[in-house]
Amino acid sequence: MGGSALLPVVIAGAILWISAIHAGTEDDGKLLCTCENEKGTCVNGTCRGDVCFFSSVHGYEERGCFSAVNSKEQCSAAFANFFMNCCKENLCNTFTTKPPDINGESTTEFPRPELWITMSLLLLIMTAGACGLVLFLRFQHARCGLRKAEDHDVTMLKVPNGDDPTYGDIFDEFCTSGSGTGLPYLVQRTMARQISLVECVGKGRYGEVWRGTWMGESVAVKIFSSRDEQSWFRETEIYNTVQLRHDNILGFIASDMTSKNSSTQLWLVTHFHELGSLYDFLQYSSLEPESCLRMCLSVACGLVHLHTEIVSSQEKPAIAHRDLKSRNILVKRNGQCCIADLGLAVIHSQSHDYLDVGNNPRVGTKRYMAPEVLDETIRMDVFESYKQTDIWALGLVFWEITRRTIVNGIVEEYRPPFFDMVPSDPSFEEMKKVVCVDQQRPSLHNRLHSHPILSAIVKIMKECWYQSPPARLTALRVRKTLSKLDHDSDFSIEKLKQDV
Repeated sequence: MGGSALLPVVIAGAILWISAIHAGTEDDGKLLCTCENEKGTCVNGTCRGDVCFFSSVHGYEERGCFSAVNSKEQCSAAFANFFMNCCKENLCNTFTTKPPDINGESTTEFPRPELWITMSLLLLIMTAGACGLVLFLRFQHARCGLRKAEDHDVTMLKVPNGDDPTYGDIFDEFCTSGSGTGLPYLVQRTMARQISLVECVGKGRYGEVWRGTWMGESVAVKIFSSRDEQSWFRETEIYNTVQLRHDNILGFIASDMTSKNSSTQLWLVTHFHELGSLYDFLQYSSLEPESCLRMCLSVACGLVHLHTEIVSSQEKPAIAHRDLKSRNILVKRNGQCCIADLGLAVIHSQSHDYLDVGNNPRVGTKRYMAPEVLDETIRMDVFESYKQTDIWALGLVFWEITRRTIVNGIVEEYRPPFFDMVPSDPSFEEMKKVVCVDQQRPSLHNRLHSHPILSAIVKIMKECWYQSPPARLTALRVRKTLSKLDHDSDFSIEKLKQDV
């Protein structure tokens, strides 16, 4: 603010300087002019006035002076064979002569060389001052930004090391607070040229997932096939929703389109989680009941954030996932999970009264489809219907996690939901018969009922699998129940340590 007040002071000083020059000229008194005429107004060949003049009318020449009151009309007069020259310097009309060809136009001159020099210098000084002010303000802004970055322990464009890659430095540098989106669009459009693909870590019907390196850190690059362009567009659109960023939602960095081997590739760049998907993790890892609880709670927290509409200056619409499954959930190094793959998501804003289901022809995964989707009774125009299908799938994900949880030394091998009722790639009709007609549910091992944490999770699963969609729990209720269970579990462990 102090720097911005400097320019008006410079301008005011310049005005006062010019005024002083004019004032000085007037205070010096009348000009001494050469006087040559037959009117008897000359004293020793001179006269005093405000303006000196030389005139030539039909060959008759005069030199003299007159007051400032008459200068405008006298000096601006014009007619044939008339020449008039006015000036405002002592004896400035002494050597003035008429031009060789008088064409009837008056010539009025007020040569003030020192005034023009002064004005030029003043303009130069003001320009230099303005440039200096701009540079000063930019320097101050850069210093403030650097100081703020140091306060937050942020290294410019360097992803931090830690238990789990948060990429916080990059987003603090490029993204506005609370926006929740990835990098700015102009930065995103150069991402593909900056990333080196290292290894393919997964394949699916949408395309491939690669581990890449960007600025020395690992990132995940989801490369969509050209036939799944709608999913890429939709996922990009969803990830750019404001306030979507959450610990349990996969962190979005950028979306880019690039050309490789004469073909167009659609890239989605996100945080990289080396443990892979929950599906992959459960293949080779077993869990303790407390780890199972925290993992289930993290998935519920992510789903609550998706389902919740935030009404504020930066509004976040409610989002239903529509393809929640263990393959679309990633495991972080801290044992929590984050929800990924938002290509089929539905957006709803109650405050603005709109429901956006997208135009992606792809449907969800049949094994995880709710009864109302399989028998086609779902109300497609009601957003709550989509949230209720997410809850059905959430219960199945919990079932997958609990199978791999050790209780009394017993743990089951990983199996997908309904593995013992349908083939490995079930058809729509096969799933419909098991879920809708026979109303079958995944089997639950007896050991789960012998542990308080797992028995509580089993109860939640059953309430997620009600045939009637409105009877199912909400994501918020699931999260609250699990949070209380987590708190009670912590309390019991601490109490046990104290007793020991």
